[in-house]
Amino acid sequence: MFKGLGNLANIGSLIKQAQQMGGKLQQITDELKTRRAEGSSGGGMIKVEVNGIGEVLSCRIDPSLVNSGDREMVEDLLPAAINQALLKAKELHAEAMKSMADGLDMPGLNAMLAQLSGGDSGNPSP
Repeated sequence: MFKGLGNLANIGSLIKQAQQMGGKLQQITDELKTRRAEGSSGGGMIKVEVNGIGEVLSCRIDPSLVNSGDREMVEDLLPAAINQALLKAKELHAEAMKSMADGLDMPGLNAMLAQLSGGDSGNPSP
């Protein structure tokens, strides 16, 4: 009759850990908003700064590139710089999530975080 009580204790522990994770997740989000990552392209002619949650904060374009009138080059270099900055922000985010998971004993959590951070997802590499 009381065989399932051990499982209830495990569920209670998981709920408590989930609540702790929610609080830690908010702290990490707040911290990531203050962290910065930069991407550049064209030998530094375009620089993009993002925060740790991927919001673009600034974009600097070298005046000589603007004065050259080569709109196509700017259009090519800008996404490259943004993508590089966003990749670095994703790495900051993955580091923060891994640190949050330290000490938590939740089955499958490490595998899930590896997938979120671009780790082994079971899909073949392109």
